[in-house]
Amino acid sequence: MNTSYDIIIIGAGVTGCAIARELSRYECRVLVIEKDEDVCCGTSKANSGLVHAGYDAKPGTLKARMNVRGNELMSSLCEELDIPFKRIGSLVVCTDESMREGIDELYSRGIENGVTGMKILSREEVLEIEPNISDDCVCALYAPSAGVICPFRLNIALAECACRNGVEFVFGSAVRSVERSREEGWKVITDSCEYSCSAVINAAGCHSDEFHNMVSSEKLHITPRRGDYILLDRSLDGFVNHIIFPQPTKLGKGILVTPTVHGNILVGPTAIDTDNRDEAPVTSEGIAMVSSGALRNVKGLPLKQVITGFSGLRAHEDGGEFILEEVADCPGFFDCVGIESPGLSACPAIGEYMASLVVSKLSLGEKASWNGICHDVVKPFELSDEERSKLIREHPEYGKIICRCETITEGEIIDAIRRPLGAKSLDGVKRRTRAGMGRCQGGFCSPRVMEILSRESGVPLDAVTKNGGSSKILLGRTKDES
Repeated sequence: MNTSYDIIIIGAGVTGCAIARELSRYECRVLVIEKDEDVCCGTSKANSGLVHAGYDAKPGTLKARMNVRGNELMSSLCEELDIPFKRIGSLVVCTDESMREGIDELYSRGIENGVTGMKILSREEVLEIEPNISDDCVCALYAPSAGVICPFRLNIALAECACRNGVEFVFGSAVRSVERSREEGWKVITDSCEYSCSAVINAAGCHSDEFHNMVSSEKLHITPRRGDYILLDRSLDGFVNHIIFPQPTKLGKGILVTPTVHGNILVGPTAIDTDNRDEAPVTSEGIAMVSSGALRNVKGLPLKQVITGFSGLRAHEDGGEFILEEVADCPGFFDCVGIESPGLSACPAIGEYMASLVVSKLSLGEKASWNGICHDVVKPFELSDEERSKLIREHPEYGKIICRCETITEGEIIDAIRRPLGAKSLDGVKRRTRAGMGRCQGGFCSPRVMEILSRESGVPLDAVTKNGGSSKILLGRTKDES
């Protein structure tokens, strides 16, 4: 096994994979090390799935610059990587006349940041496009460039594209230490291997300060900030048409209500600081905060039609800014730290920017051939009747429905498992196909998905996990018990 690379990226979230894809354009050996069993297992798996317009961040900051540039890049990136993305626009709703100046301030920030197309709408104009808006609405900032995206597909597609272009990935391998090597370069030591490289990129999310502090005399501190969400049934498609925000506070953008790219309604998040860097339990208190917050801006929201609740962590650095740089006292060690909202929106720009720093440092040349196109799992029910019939004749597994709620076929699940960096767990299949994301939350399809995973992966059925590690679903066979 080769353990020597030009560049090692710690973390396979959306920013780490965006950087990996950009670096795959160049003549270099790149390794991505991820402690979990798949890409998209940290912050990237539990967020709002939004592409922000860019009016919120303070002008002149990296957050503002990366957000606006990321928004600009997103349409072409999603076209190249076959990612669902809809620019539905956002509304920041003012519900108190005394706070109207805050809307004017956001508008001015957006103009300074380079956001285009914004308007301040009157109450009557808001009601024309959002009839279920709160009766207390005074006015709203409208930003048409904001949109909704599938965060799982974005992360997975970036990783798949990087992999197809030569980037290597190691999963289930926690980095224990990063050290200067005796030669010029770095040692990255995991729980199973020691690697050497010329440059390290620290994209470790809530653990990124730990790796920075291992090597630098200038210390950083990350506070994990938990966000709770609830997801409403797709039968409510059309209840809201835009991303609806309250006016922001120092803790974040507040409890939003938004359609998802798949037709559900998403509500959240909270902003609760915690000491736990890895676990984000869903709490009744968090869900209650989400529910009450949502009703301040959207009246009559049918919160009883919840199909699931979830929560995630975001990495808040004490300075509240993205840190994207080569560490001053550690040549060849690059920080990608403090990537909280709008990190998903900014990831194409962060990938572009961080790659440019490393390419310049190592004097890398571009590859003669590079393919940035990637296609999603084939979805038979998005094809014409003629195309679907032809597909099923040639591959009958695309005619067998496994997930009834989301109409997902056996063929899609097999494709998700066999792809580069394919699914190895129930959650891996879910994020790639949506099997288990519907109204019954996998109650019907999970046993069949497990059988397919067992067959395709060549592992015993009782070794199939929900999300890797010890998350086994079956403990044994009843007839084996005495």
